[in-house]
Amino acid sequence: MSGPAPTTREILCLNGGSSSLKFSLYQMSDEAEARLASGAVERLGFPDGRFWLRGLESDVLTEARGEFRDHRDAVRQAFDALDKHGFTTPAAIGHRLVHGGPDHATPQRIDSALLTSLRRLVPFAPLHLPSELAVIDAVAGRFPDLPQVACFDTAFHRSMPELAQRLPLPRALWSRALRRYGFHGLSYEYVVGVLGPAARGRTIIAHLGNGASLAAVRDGGPMDTTMGLTPIGGVVMGTRTGDLDPGVLLYLMRDKGYDGQRLERLVDTESGLLGISGTTPDMKTLLAQRETDPRAADAVATFCYSIRKHIGALAAVLDGLDTLVFTGGIGERAAPVRWEICRGLQHLGVRLDPRHNAGHATTISVPASACTVRVIPTNEDLMIARHTWAALRFGSPR
Repeated sequence: MSGPAPTTREILCLNGGSSSLKFSLYQMSDEAEARLASGAVERLGFPDGRFWLRGLESDVLTEARGEFRDHRDAVRQAFDALDKHGFTTPAAIGHRLVHGGPDHATPQRIDSALLTSLRRLVPFAPLHLPSELAVIDAVAGRFPDLPQVACFDTAFHRSMPELAQRLPLPRALWSRALRRYGFHGLSYEYVVGVLGPAARGRTIIAHLGNGASLAAVRDGGPMDTTMGLTPIGGVVMGTRTGDLDPGVLLYLMRDKGYDGQRLERLVDTESGLLGISGTTPDMKTLLAQRETDPRAADAVATFCYSIRKHIGALAAVLDGLDTLVFTGGIGERAAPVRWEICRGLQHLGVRLDPRHNAGHATTISVPASACTVRVIPTNEDLMIARHTWAALRFGSPR
């Protein structure tokens, strides 16, 4: 792209899930950022699908139920609704891409060469990348000349020390891009920006949602993280196992007849909070049920134990802890989970204020706490908008 760009542009951020499409429309300039609208198409391919669009003040502009066939249908629904409510066609589209592999560590303008490279990465994220690529194709089919930018969730972690990236496998496999990549990078990047100078200290950020991970940060940069080659590893999650003894998988293959597809379903969609509780991966529901359902109590306790254990490990990487940050849906809204995690971290200087924690205050540690504990709502869409705006203004690697 050549020549000076206009000083104000609308950027549409798209986040394609396996059966959903979330989107946010931002107005970007060098002086200001404003979210104009947001929405989602949920349960793609099911008869009880849902579409909603909210405006500047989070007022509901449109809500509809029905069957939305696929991501192409979802993209059409989103663009039609934005057009109907008077929003101009965006100047560019920014996409969240879960995996950038070994070759993509910065946001990039999407072209045929990048798409070819990304399709080769599908085995690294088979649950995420196909739907994300389908959204890119759907946008190109409707607006072939509209610039699209890929923002990679792995990019933040690519400057981790090689020691933290290395897997204990033969060196020949390292050369084939089998390494620890880490995820939720757009969220971590946003939180580091909010922390500002505080991120120069020894910081652990816990992004806790249906997918969950933690990152150790020092001098504003990544030192280690809990996820690995894929978003399955690390802490216990909504439906994912987190770290698992490889011998369990070998046993299931050898003695129970599991094949690769069956194992993938087990570790990706049938385990974690859902598997332990036997009912739901939803933390809010589990917290409401744990007094009467021992399985729900087990699920909550296992999740908190897993997070607490990994905080201890990352604190060892950092040689101590100055700041602990909770973000993501559970991290931002589940005060009992934060309390349960932190009550075993006194040796790291963590002491919560019960009233501030219950009220979801910005700082939830007591003033005398050696470690400051904060709650920072994340904003991955804003990071996508910023990266896409920068690509429009200044160009990006191709």
